[in-house]
Parts: sequence; structure tokens; C-alpha cells
Amino acid sequence: MKRSSGILLPVFSLPGRYGIGSLGREARAFADFLHSAGQSWWQILPVGPTGAGDSPYTSVSTFAGNPLFIDLEQLAADGLLDRADLDAAAVPETASIDYAALCRSREPLLRKAFSRLSGERAQAVRDFTERNPWLREYALYRAIKTHFDDRAWFDWPDEALRSHDPAAVEHWRVALAEDAAFHAAVQYWFFTQWEALKKYVNGLGIRIIGDLPIYVSLDSADVWSERKEFLLDSAGRPSKVAGVPPDYFSEDGQLWGNPLYDWAAMKRDGFGWWIRRVEGASKLFDAIRIDHFRGLESYWAVPAGSETARTGRWEKGPGMDLLGVLTGWFPQITYIAEDLGLLTDAVHDLRNASGLPGMKVLEFAFSGPDNAYLPHNYTPRCICYTGTHDNDTAVGWYTHAGEAERAFVKQYLGAADAESARTALLRCGQGSVAELFVAQMQDYLGLGSEARINVPGVGTGNWRWRLLPGQVTEALAKEIREMTHTFGRC
Repeated sequence: MKRSSGILLPVFSLPGRYGIGSLGREARAFADFLHSAGQSWWQILPVGPTGAGDSPYTSVSTFAGNPLFIDLEQLAADGLLDRADLDAAAVPETASIDYAALCRSREPLLRKAFSRLSGERAQAVRDFTERNPWLREYALYRAIKTHFDDRAWFDWPDEALRSHDPAAVEHWRVALAEDAAFHAAVQYWFFTQWEALKKYVNGLGIRIIGDLPIYVSLDSADVWSERKEFLLDSAGRPSKVAGVPPDYFSEDGQLWGNPLYDWAAMKRDGFGWWIRRVEGASKLFDAIRIDHFRGLESYWAVPAGSETARTGRWEKGPGMDLLGVLTGWFPQITYIAEDLGLLTDAVHDLRNASGLPGMKVLEFAFSGPDNAYLPHNYTPRCICYTGTHDNDTAVGWYTHAGEAERAFVKQYLGAADAESARTALLRCGQGSVAELFVAQMQDYLGLGSEARINVPGVGTGNWRWRLLPGQVTEALAKEIREMTHTFGRC
């Protein structure tokens, strides 16, 4: 990775008429902005269909794309929707996403588009399904969930179906063929549009960094169809679930609730599930950030039913057994280790052994001169961030900082208020020796905590912030480009 810089902006945060960011013209407009601003990378969050709390980290599939991101205007251009449909889907552009309203309105619109599929386009969906083996199980899983009033797979009334018995699966595949075909078509639209967008973005000299969540949701097509990969009992329930211990984000830790992997079984299989997973991600992204990297060294296992993550304990992860397979199978992929959290020498050793660059977050840096996140302590092979999607914006961070932290910010950055701290933080990161510097879009816009994307440990109200029309300007692109050029990152 050469010296460069990028901007973190989730797809859902793009502006537009239809209530949430999409893969259409606003995404291309943002790519044009990145190009004008001298940026080399666009970092996004996971793009799968969201589950509990609307979080992209609780997807119902590790392979599928989010139907809400489909560009409705492209469907209209393909003759699958008309102008009246687009007008009905349009909503006032606000800085917050109303997921409940979107879920009520979007699927009927996509089903209308599906009803108009015929001929070559219908055949293209069938061909796409044949080329992507995961899609048959995902589409059927979604169809069955709809049939059973959206209940989780482990609550379906058919015991054989819960167990993914081949005969039961085939029975429901026939019974729900039309509904499964609809979900396959939705994925065809998503991936066709994504491929076109990625080609456009890459054509501007910009690459995409995507996130690979370490865990998958219990109620997901992945766990239902491949239970052998996870630590579950005979009823499909986990005895232990994922989380992290108490840290700077939460005094009770974070109880994620995801099922844990059967790492021993995965190793015996040569980590085939992970190979398929990363192969799928490599079609979406140019670089992959491995979420919760420290969990590959040791992970926090919490007894199922616990009210907080405090009751967990560390258990050994797959380490280089897995990372060696992934880097060996996919040498063309740029990986980033999200090595945040409670780190030990063993985690640092694993990152060094893997050769992956780690992350330095400036908002964590201002406790004293020895803090590893201060730029004078960096070694070149790292990625510097003002903050991640789990952090406040730079303005919000300074506004809520304690007295001692602000005092050190003034000593180190020469900044004595939120605005000067924001600009100094950007210049500090740009000027560091880190190979790549990434800032949240909100930090270039100077937005406060109202624009925060996620508060870890808080289950509702996250993943909602959006850009408003007119916030991204040529003047801002010029300002960013000048800073990027000054520090040798253009």
C-alpha cells in the first residue's frame, strides 16, 4: 500500500431521494468528489442485508447484498419500474434514515419489479443463481422466513427444516419456488449494480475498502444451512456467544450474542467456509478490513443467557492457521487488521506474523506521550484514522473529552477548541508516517455528535446518519486535495 488517503462513508449515508443511500448516481457523484479531493480510497461498512438494530454487523447473510441499496432509478431505466413508482418511493431528504418506513415500502416495490421480469432478464437471474451456490440457500431461507411470519430459523415449526434435512429443504424449495426466485432476483440486481459502480470507482483510480465482520448472526442463512461450522447444540442453540470484555466503550463489555465458530472443525476442513467467504468479499472490495482481528488470537466467550459480557472468558482463536490460509489463497487482496480493543503481546505477535497493517485511532491517542496512537510512536506499516464508525466525530470527541485529555490535546496539537482540534487532527493524521490515512466524512464537514454513526453497546438509534444535498462541494474537495497534496498523499 503506497502513501495515500481515503474517506470513510457508508453506502447508507449517501444522499438521495429514496430514504437511504444507494448504488446509483449519488454513489458515482461521491466517487467523483473523492477523485477531485485527491483521495485514493473509499472505505465503507458491510453491505449485507441488516438484522437486529439495523446493524450491518448483524446481517442475515455473509454473502448477500442489502436490498435497500438497490438503485430504483436503474430498475426504472431497465423497464421494471415506472416514474409513478419512483415518485411514490421518494421521501423528504433528511439526515436520518427511517428503517421501519423503508422496510414497509421497499419490498412491495421490488416485488413489482420482479413481476415484470421476463425473457433474457429472467434467464440472467437463473444463470446468476447457478454461478453463486450460496444464493439458493439464502433465497430459500428468506422465502421460508416470510412464510413463517419472519420467525428465526430455530423457531420454525418444522423440526426437519430447522435441521436443514435435505428432504425437508427440497420440499420447501418446491413449495416456495416463486418467492425464492424473487429473493434471487433482488441479489442479481444488487450485484449487477455493484459491479457497475465498482468499475466506475476503480476507473477513477479509487479503490474500495470493505469490512468483513468476524461473526455472523445466529438467525442467518449461513448458520441455518451450515450448522456444522458453529458451536451449537442439537436444537441449534449456542451454549456460548460472542462479545468483548469491559473496555473504553462499555463498562459492562459488549454482548454481541453471535454464535461462536467450531474452529477445530473448520481447521479439519481447511477453513473452506472462510475461503468461500473471503472469495465473495473479494468480488466487492479491493481491500478487506478484518473486523475484531484480536478475536483470531483469543476471543471472548460469554455463557448464553448472560445479561452482560462480564461473565465471559478468553478462549484460543485460530491464529495463523486461518490467516496463513487466507493470505495464501488470496495474495492479491489487501488486508487491514482491525487490531483495536484489549491488546496483548500475543495479538501484536499475530499481526506481525501475518504481515497485516494495523490501525491507529487518533481519538484514542491523547493520554500522554507514550500512547501508541500518537503519530510520533508510529511505524510506517499502519493505517491512521481520526476515528472509526464506532467513534464520535472529531468535533463530538473533543466536545465530550475530559479536562486532562483536552489539556494534552492543546499541548500536542496546539488546539484549544473543537474546531481547531478537528482541523489539527486531520493535519496530524495526514502528516503521519502511516501508509494510509482515513478520516470520516463528518470530520471533513466539521459535524458534531449528531452525525455519529454508531455508539457501541447501544442497541437502537444507530446506523442512521446521512449526507444532505449540497454538503459535499467542490470547495471542500479543493480544500481536502490541498491538504492531501501537502502531505504527499495525492
